[in-house]
Amino acid sequence: QSKGKKPLFVQLVLDNIWSLYEAVMKRDKEKIEKIVTSLGLRIGPRESRHADPKVHLNAICSQWLPISDAVLSMVCNKLPSPLDISAERVEKLMCVGAKTFDSLPPETQELKSAFLKCSSEETAPVIVFVSKMFAVDAKALPHNKPR
Repeated sequence: QSKGKKPLFVQLVLDNIWSLYEAVMKRDKEKIEKIVTSLGLRIGPRESRHADPKVHLNAICSQWLPISDAVLSMVCNKLPSPLDISAERVEKLMCVGAKTFDSLPPETQELKSAFLKCSSEETAPVIVFVSKMFAVDAKALPHNKPR
């Protein structure tokens, strides 16, 4: 990296994000319109006229760089297939703490084969694995109340 040159990531990614952020925060309508048009986005008038520029920025970014699509594609591309899991790993996932797989009830032990098959048949049991849970104050959760 020589003097005055930016890394490729900065040139291609970060500069564009910073440019958008700066245009929205300064309410540069011409630049915002140019960016929205070049990206082929449709921003509603409600978001555009909102008093808080972060609402406008959120509307643009949620269409341009939707986080849900990015996370889902990354999970699909990078995580190994559940069909490739080993039997030993399944046993470890099904056991909590110091319990051994053999100490689990027989009904639970029978789920091991269903876990390994990852079957989508109507008769296959539904298995849900929660890896982490976070305690959140009920007041911090969104409430979909009618206005």
